[in-house]
Amino acid sequence: ITSEDMDKKNATLLTEFILTGLTYQPQWKIPLFLGFLLIYLLTIFGNLGLIALIWSDSHLHIPMYLFLGSLAFVDAWISFTVTPKMLVNLLAKSKMISLSECMIQFLSFAFGGTTECFLLATMAYDRFVAICKPLLYPMIMTNRLCIRLIALSFVSGFVHALIHEGFLFRLTFCHSNILHHFYCDIIPLFKISCTDPSINFLMVFILSGSIQVFTIVTVLVSYTFILSTVLKKKSEKSMRKAFYTCGAHLLSVSLYFGPLLFMYVCPASQQADDQDMMDSLFYTIIIPVLNPIIYSLRNKKVIASLSQILHRY
Repeated sequence: ITSEDMDKKNATLLTEFILTGLTYQPQWKIPLFLGFLLIYLLTIFGNLGLIALIWSDSHLHIPMYLFLGSLAFVDAWISFTVTPKMLVNLLAKSKMISLSECMIQFLSFAFGGTTECFLLATMAYDRFVAICKPLLYPMIMTNRLCIRLIALSFVSGFVHALIHEGFLFRLTFCHSNILHHFYCDIIPLFKISCTDPSINFLMVFILSGSIQVFTIVTVLVSYTFILSTVLKKKSEKSMRKAFYTCGAHLLSVSLYFGPLLFMYVCPASQQADDQDMMDSLFYTIIIPVLNPIIYSLRNKKVIASLSQILHRY
């Protein structure tokens, strides 16, 4: 038995962590709290409002809007998982989080993040069928198939999160309990583990990398066919319609996958803690509030449905 093994045996296992949160000067505490609180309220109100709008209008009970409603639910889920704890820690003196709370928060976040990847890919496929095979679209993209794709996205997201959660239980924490992050993410936990996390790093690289590559390739292939179809028609009206239909989704995909690639596919050990937090801040706080705005402002049916409800009441 090596002295290192003896140290690990004698060390007290930690069951609580300190979330350092965002680096800021004390005078920025209140402005940051108010700013993030406003973003959180807009996120929850915007996404749940979009879900309620789609649910209440029977004209929106078609695949495109069922996917959009599912995406809004996942964005609200991610925001609810991460933001409240961050807001509390901005004002609280104690920034402690128990190991069990930490594991639950990571499982919830990983579930939401992975599900969003799959939903963005299925939405790209939906646009491909709508533009490249418009006459067959009602027969191919039925509500039944749509619901199955949504269910598969949620199940796949949960299974992926559960795998990483299982591998986290092999780690022990005995040296440092300081997490340089504003929520319990997997990479910061690896960095303070006193058990070798090489297997965990490998699983993140293989599984998360495979999911991101698969979903990004699905999006790229779908839009390659869409672009090819539009260019063949050589119609300015067709090009405008395709851009109008796909522009919001392309913007959402670009904003979401960029930070994720840097976080989980690039070697995490080479990433600076501050850079990790900025990437995380973008896809956990900023994107969930942007998505309902991106999709709603460019969608005539959503605007028309909202106008009818406002006029009615």
